Amino acid sequence: MKLLAFETATEACSVALYVDGQVLERFEVAPRRHAELSLPWAEQLLAEAGIARSQLDAIALSRGPGAFTGVRLAIAIAQGIALALDRPLLPVSTLQTLALRAPADAPRVLACIDARMGELYAARYLRDASGELQLQERELLVAPDAVQLPADDSIWAGVGTGFAAGEGVLSTRLQSRLGSVDAQALPRAADVLKIAVPAMLRGEAIAPELVQPAYLRDNVALTLVEQQALRDSKR
Repeated sequence: MKLLAFETATEACSVALYVDGQVLERFEVAPRRHAELSLPWAEQLLAEAGIARSQLDAIALSRGPGAFTGVRLAIAIAQGIALALDRPLLPVSTLQTLALRAPADAPRVLACIDARMGELYAARYLRDASGELQLQERELLVAPDAVQLPADDSIWAGVGTGFAAGEGVLSTRLQSRLGSVDAQALPRAADVLKIAVPAMLRGEAIAPELVQPAYLRDNVALTLVEQQALRDSKR
């Protein structure tokens, strides 16, 4: 199996290539350079692996939630390649991808991305018997003080920039429930592949035109002033 993956939903940019069990990756924290780096990196990885685009079986991508322009870019690039090659796409959650940055033995993971404007993208995951992380309930766009954990004594691993947002208010509020916190963790294309490869084997690849972004935030095209006014109106 040969898959190409793109992850551009945060300030990090990464591209990864899976070739029959081997993974090659380019990764860099490069705000506003995602469009510049993504396709050249893809060509470099293909050349390094000695394969042509036509040998790819599918294209994987991180479909959000995350930065609007980054999510849109990954989808546009993946759709362009997939349509040109007549290949399917494997869209995966950015938050699930991020959750893979938690310790491999952590049974419970809280993944949070700084969504700016005083909000976070957040989701909870439980590790099943096979070691895969399963989403609990749904992905959310919430204020740091609205992120909730189950009302028990369970301990969670926290990953993502959401834990550093607002001077670390989330880390402080949930301190007694967090066994570990990596507030610098960012999603990576190599982790997109960890989700996409099993999905491909299960026959879950879809037609390029069916991919839907997960923005979570309504009115993504509003100006910052308009978004602030909208938030104020909901208080």
